[in-house]
Amino acid sequence: MDERATGIGSPLRNIGLLAVAQAILGSNQAIIMSIASLTAATMIADKGFATVPVTLMLIGTALATGPAALLIHSLGRREGLMLGAAIAIPAGAVAALAAWLDLFWLFCLALALLGIPAAFANQYRFAAADSVPPDLRSRAISWVLFGGVVAGFLGPQISAHTKDWIPGHEFAATYLVMGLLALVAIAVISRTRLAPTVKRAEDRKAGRPLPVLLRDAGIWVPMLVAAISYSLMVLVMVAAPLAMVYVCGHTTEEAAFAIQWHIVAMFAPSFVTGAIIKRVGARLTAAIGLLLILLAAGVNLHGITTMHFNISLILLGVGWNFGFIAATAMLAAAYRPEEAAKVQAANEQVVFGVMALASIASGLLLQLIGWEAINLLAVPVAAIAILALAWVSFRPGKAQGQPG
Repeated sequence: MDERATGIGSPLRNIGLLAVAQAILGSNQAIIMSIASLTAATMIADKGFATVPVTLMLIGTALATGPAALLIHSLGRREGLMLGAAIAIPAGAVAALAAWLDLFWLFCLALALLGIPAAFANQYRFAAADSVPPDLRSRAISWVLFGGVVAGFLGPQISAHTKDWIPGHEFAATYLVMGLLALVAIAVISRTRLAPTVKRAEDRKAGRPLPVLLRDAGIWVPMLVAAISYSLMVLVMVAAPLAMVYVCGHTTEEAAFAIQWHIVAMFAPSFVTGAIIKRVGARLTAAIGLLLILLAAGVNLHGITTMHFNISLILLGVGWNFGFIAATAMLAAAYRPEEAAKVQAANEQVVFGVMALASIASGLLLQLIGWEAINLLAVPVAAIAILALAWVSFRPGKAQGQPG
């Protein structure tokens, strides 16, 4: 079909541009994870509050995910994604000002605002999936998320090279650089030609109401799988370095090494995840991901050496990749164009809301129930998602998840 008639550009071109944008804005998230707590620690006497700004960023992302999806569908995908990236420019400037003035409250506000661009960036995978033919959908999602590999390496390097650009105000320049990265991302997104959205609210009413959609197993099962995959990954990932250093006596360098390879394992499989989904199906791929998360918990329960942590965190990263990408592919096949806005908004609100709660609860649970109990907790939770996948795969009657 003629691109000019559809308004959609070359699928591979769109996927490539969105992957580049993911790498650029993902670098901003990697920068925050690398330096935000260190920045906060210089502003306050009680270092126990140094993680509050990052927590506020996660809460900001969770609260903005639903509105971001709706806004993207109201403005159009390209325009909405450009607006989301643009928010990082003033937010980064406020963070830089807070670092310059050593104002903790202002830094907290800036980090909460920096959660909003992340909410918009989470929509790249849906923008890619909705802008390619169905047979390319799973690969498009995985290739876009592959940009996270670049971000995982680029973000910390940017932090290290820019932290002293403003003498006497460590990392202040780094937050300004985040605004420049957002400008580059906007330029990249502007070159995309994504599938048009159903902008008029009246036209969206032609689709099924949200309560009806949420009763469709093709909708709620992928949402459940994505939420459980993401929350278990975050629950264990956030607790792991604390357990390594403060419970098991390993060094901070060993903990950093384990987390670095966990992040690589989260995104590196994206190069092949789409092909695996195409070969064995999204449901089986998601189930394999959940089984890998269970295997990671088993490794953690088996021992507490650095090798146990390294292996388990790699398995956890790959399991999240399979579960999250496969769940997204399942969901993207389950709604009509006029239903996309409400389904994507509901999905993002559930998935990232649960993820934020898991992140907040992780450290508290480590203190209350311990490292071993956290890993035991993963077993029944992952089992629920696996059983849901089995039920929707083998139940009699019309296969759910196909609109029409």
